Amino acid sequence: MTTDATPRLRAVLANREFRALWFAETQSLVGDQLTVVALSILVYDRTGSALWTAAVYGLTFLPALAGGLGLSQLADLFPRRTVLVATSLLQAVCIGLMAIPGTPIVVLCLLIVLAKLAAAPGISAQNSLGREIFTDDHRYLQSQDLRGISANTATLLGLAGGGLLVAALGTSWALTIDALTYLIGAIVVGAGVRGRPAAGERGAGWFGAIKYVFGRPRLRVLIWLSWLVGFAVIPEGVAVPLVQELGASNQAVGWLLAADPLGFVVGTFLLSRYVSPDGRRRALGLLAIVPLLLLTTFAFRPNLIISMLILGLAGAAGAYFITVGATYITWVPNEIRGAAGGLYRTGLRVVQGIGVAIGGGVAQLLGSAGTAIAVAGAAGVVVAVPIAVSWARVRNATSPGTVTP
Repeated sequence: MTTDATPRLRAVLANREFRALWFAETQSLVGDQLTVVALSILVYDRTGSALWTAAVYGLTFLPALAGGLGLSQLADLFPRRTVLVATSLLQAVCIGLMAIPGTPIVVLCLLIVLAKLAAAPGISAQNSLGREIFTDDHRYLQSQDLRGISANTATLLGLAGGGLLVAALGTSWALTIDALTYLIGAIVVGAGVRGRPAAGERGAGWFGAIKYVFGRPRLRVLIWLSWLVGFAVIPEGVAVPLVQELGASNQAVGWLLAADPLGFVVGTFLLSRYVSPDGRRRALGLLAIVPLLLLTTFAFRPNLIISMLILGLAGAAGAYFITVGATYITWVPNEIRGAAGGLYRTGLRVVQGIGVAIGGGVAQLLGSAGTAIAVAGAAGVVVAVPIAVSWARVRNATSPGTVTP
């Protein structure tokens, strides 16, 4: 039975402003899955080079880092609805130009960089608006649950049918569809979200957000909790050699990659429906350890089905991550939420990249992807336990309901 402490996910969609934000984000995420596949196919067909293909794919990450380091503060300095609409339109233009047949590879790379740079302040604006729209902790956390479920469902759809759809439509049409999703998103947000004045003051900047966040113990520990994803992401980076170790076909790579987001969707739904926000915050430390502990079981060399089950359970426990992000945004003052959110996302990108790189290196050194995953899990547990203890110590540093750390 659903209580007031655990309102149904659909309740947040009753809010017109959030409904506009959610729709704009979700349909563009689905379009982005098509773009990732289309670019990989397009570049490889044009160059025949795996290096070029990997380099162009890498460009989808690098500008996000640069944007997170500075451009995210635009969401504080200017009205957030304006920032979100403008960045969506810029991404629509960039991706639309990429869809033109025969666009040179160098121009494609430049357009990718511009589109991803534009995404940084747009994401910060969207995240900050979400907390402004929902002042109630219950509803706000529910809204982030719905966003998490939608994002991972989009990933699953991309893994399941992105390649087939791009093959059927062609790369130009796939990119055109993604461009249209951003155009539609800009229109929906402009019509459905109320205008608000700029939240921040000029001069505070990104370094001010760093000083604020790392100067507050509770926010600092939340950052550490988020960085544990650097250990949990390692199975994704070694999925191909793991499948080979298991003696399965290459088709199983997609199954393994889908296990985590599928588990995440299930875990998020269960937490959202049955556990209150306070209960989820109390459980953060424990839930952060569980996914890493599950990864250590790869030391026993499980078969394909058991491996998928382990990764699915790890993904379900990893749903704690939404509570980390939502609590972080809640405890950061509104006037620096854009810049602080950029700091948060940049840290995630960095630790994920480092984790995948180190995981691949350890797998190469040990000659076993499964062993590398187990080692990552064990190392993650060692790191996570003191962080969990720190969280238990600092989470009640102020009285319940106080949002300033």
